[in-house]
Amino acid sequence: MTTAVLRSTATLSGALVALCLVTSCSKPAPVAEAPKTVAPDVWAVVDGHDIRRDLVERAYRSSVDPNASPAPSAEQVVTMKINLLDELITQEILLGRAKSLGSEATDAEVETAFTERKAGVTDEAFQEQLKQRGFTADDLKAGVRRELSVQKVLEKEVNSKVSISDQDITDFYAKNRAQFNLAEPQYRLAQIVVTTGKDPQLRNRMADDAGTPAEASRKVAMLVERLKGGADFGDLAMDFSEDPQSAGQGGDLGFVPASALARVSPQLRDAVLKMQPGSVSTVNVGTNFTILALISKEPAGQRDLNTPTVKDGIRDLLQTRKQELLRTAFVAAARADAKITNYLAKQVVDAQAKVPASLALTSPGK
Repeated sequence: MTTAVLRSTATLSGALVALCLVTSCSKPAPVAEAPKTVAPDVWAVVDGHDIRRDLVERAYRSSVDPNASPAPSAEQVVTMKINLLDELITQEILLGRAKSLGSEATDAEVETAFTERKAGVTDEAFQEQLKQRGFTADDLKAGVRRELSVQKVLEKEVNSKVSISDQDITDFYAKNRAQFNLAEPQYRLAQIVVTTGKDPQLRNRMADDAGTPAEASRKVAMLVERLKGGADFGDLAMDFSEDPQSAGQGGDLGFVPASALARVSPQLRDAVLKMQPGSVSTVNVGTNFTILALISKEPAGQRDLNTPTVKDGIRDLLQTRKQELLRTAFVAAARADAKITNYLAKQVVDAQAKVPASLALTSPGK
């Protein structure tokens, strides 16, 4: 409950007390509410909107490798589903905001994103991927619509409200001048990582995760073609990179000292040393792929604030920090204002950590 609500509640309470004193009214006995019942497949209710088991199961199937060995335990499966449900609760709250703000994804935006998701994959392979996950094309489109709507809310309510002034940049440089005195050459790198196994913690903007070597190869080919066509590297990284640490920053790894290259794989090191600023290279390390972009190469010595890469780098850093802070606060405030009932969590609590029969394991492919 916010401070404004607390104040208005206190004011209202005082008015009611004064009214009772004047009219000698007596407080009526509270009327007991009848307990509400929900369908067994309703796992949560958010501001009157049901989140049903099927939606959580679909999210689960998209997050796990159906061929993983050993298979997760019953407790691990339910734990993951509780975490996924919590994310869907937040998503549902933001979808409500999208509707009230008129920021819901349009049919055209959904179709464009859906087409991008299929890019580089034959219809036969795409249908096989859907079958393995127990999805339909409509299921995927519904998920894309939810994701895009949430992105539009965060862009409107968070990203667009963050601005960095030249004074902010100057102040940061003054306080951190030593950081810009390079003892050795440095390479500013960005990456798009594509792996051959599913990662339950993966969270790129398109929720796209290659699960096999063949899927990874097709995904890399699609990304390379889009880069050749002029697509923005940072946007593709946020949409498709499977590295949870760098995807949210558009794949930006910042400045990497020359000495640090000795600690990476020989394939990555050799690729960086051969690249020119502005170039992109695809590196195969084992069964995984890394699409590298060399943004700039900085010589040793003190870099001045007027150096474009310095000023732009500081601006990007400060903007990212502020956006992350505002996004965290915005989501927390939105959740605090929402009315949430998590029936799945209640079931597990009531069962005292035993997996209820109603939560029996579901095969990822079913």
